[in-house]
Amino acid sequence: MSKRSIDLNSDMGEGFGPWTIGDGVDDAIMPLISSANIATGFHAGDPRIMNRTVLQAREHGVCIGAHPGFRDLVGFGRRDIRESAEALVHDIVYQLGALREFARLHGLRLQHVKPHGALYMQAARDETLSRRLIETLQELEPTLALYCMESSVTYRLARELNQPVVREFYADRDYDASGSIVFTRYTQPLDPAQVAEKVLRACSEGRVRTVEGEDIAIDFDSVCIHSDTPGALSLVRATREKLERHGIRIAPPSVTGP
Repeated sequence: MSKRSIDLNSDMGEGFGPWTIGDGVDDAIMPLISSANIATGFHAGDPRIMNRTVLQAREHGVCIGAHPGFRDLVGFGRRDIRESAEALVHDIVYQLGALREFARLHGLRLQHVKPHGALYMQAARDETLSRRLIETLQELEPTLALYCMESSVTYRLARELNQPVVREFYADRDYDASGSIVFTRYTQPLDPAQVAEKVLRACSEGRVRTVEGEDIAIDFDSVCIHSDTPGALSLVRATREKLERHGIRIAPPSVTGP
């Protein structure tokens, strides 16, 4: 199943006012990726940052998507928020609309939507939330791709409901035996060479080592490296260089769906 091309995505614009999370390396990461998930104001991001990030993506030919999160600036969207599926989807629509207008202002269209952090993980296991989100996207913008893990309720329902979908592989997160990432609120520095090798193996062999010490099969359309992971720029550079040396080009995703 060796891949000849792969999407490389990262979360962009995750600051607020004068505050920046991570190493503040968005400017350096943007030219290296093919898709940017732009924070939309609830977990991070503000109008100035959204506008600037959209312009950066346009300058470098990077596809853009909305990255909506829980209404949780203090917790960076990584704390669980108890709300109804309807209320959460309304929050997603609100955030999606904000970024879509900045994209339209600069002559761009959104490629995708990717929930952030704890909201992403809740949707991955919550059928009611995922179904409501997908049905809303189909009413709002049916061509918008939804980023998610293959081993998620979100992916299964997107396929059943014919919603365009992009499966993700997480370079800077651990996997468990179920094929899900091990969610963490805080990440430690990682070895760029090891991360790059992990991604190359997943792309060439379709395998990843789990925290239980076993290999599992995995398939995906996009590789994610979070911009707030310590040393993110080194991880992105090492991964891109490794893939390109092995004949795997970085390009926007092939969307699974109608």
